[in-house]
Amino acid sequence: MSRLVRRRGQRDPGGGGAMSLSRLCLLMLLVLALAATVAVSLGETPLSLAQYAQALVHPASQPGEVLWTIRAPRVAVAALVGAALGLAGATMQGLLRNPLADPGVLGVSAASGLGAALAISAGLAVIPGAIELSALIGALVAGGLVVVLAARFREPEALILFGVALSAFGGALTALVFNLSPSPVTTAEILAWLMGSVENRDAMDAVRAIVPMALGAVLCVRAGVGLRMLTLGEEAAQMSGLPMARLRVYAVAGAALLTGAAVAAAGVIGFVGLAAPHLVRALVKDDPKRILWPSALAGALLLVLADLAARVVPTEQELKLGVVTALFGAPAFALLAWRASRSWRS
Repeated sequence: MSRLVRRRGQRDPGGGGAMSLSRLCLLMLLVLALAATVAVSLGETPLSLAQYAQALVHPASQPGEVLWTIRAPRVAVAALVGAALGLAGATMQGLLRNPLADPGVLGVSAASGLGAALAISAGLAVIPGAIELSALIGALVAGGLVVVLAARFREPEALILFGVALSAFGGALTALVFNLSPSPVTTAEILAWLMGSVENRDAMDAVRAIVPMALGAVLCVRAGVGLRMLTLGEEAAQMSGLPMARLRVYAVAGAALLTGAAVAAAGVIGFVGLAAPHLVRALVKDDPKRILWPSALAGALLLVLADLAARVVPTEQELKLGVVTALFGAPAFALLAWRASRSWRS
């Protein structure tokens, strides 16, 4: 019986769709590559065709420095952060069986932001990587607490309620850091970091983000078969013979690592983890396992385009990335929700 349920759970929801999934991912990769090329080419400093050619032939030239030292690492970090948030959002929506879940639902984003705020308030910003490390430690602490809870309780409501409580507590402590900030300059630095940005990121920032993101992605993918089985119901999942408790821990730990690494690399950025899975959900027939990689690619594309908009919109000060994702993303997501509600009514 358990073998039969397991085989059905593994085959039916995504049966016959492996090739189409490959084509979808390939198409999205091509679109992402095109968007990244445009994002590297455009910026606040306009370049002529001769300067583009010079940058390609002589990367150490001044135009080459602009393209390969300033813009390219920034685009790479934006793509990595967007992919991490998209994958974490798809994992959380599958685990909690809630289309409104996002990476911040576990409280990891709030704890990571608190870690960064404490580091800035303590004057550690002068140490390279100290803020990012503090943010990642905060995320790991929060993620560890949620993992322990996920191992003890299988009800998604318990995780959601605990995440809400952890988020509120982290937000309150961050507000306390603001209140006790030693100077207005420090307060401004904390606020700027929490609004999210990939400005002034370099190749080492991308390298530091890859390791925890790769580990989180592996855990989320390992949990994919469990996420698919949960669509059949809690009882069917328990009867399937799959190690559902372990797969839940994989999902929570993977999402926490991805979210923490994203916040550590770029600050707190909303909307992407919530919206990215919805952009591709219809293309994968709402399969929680098959949606993982397309969601990651959709998240990367969203954030690359959002960062490009932040750079090219003519303002005195560059817009923060979290502001751009909220300004452009919230109306777009409202439109998606409206269309979905129409289909539900019909």
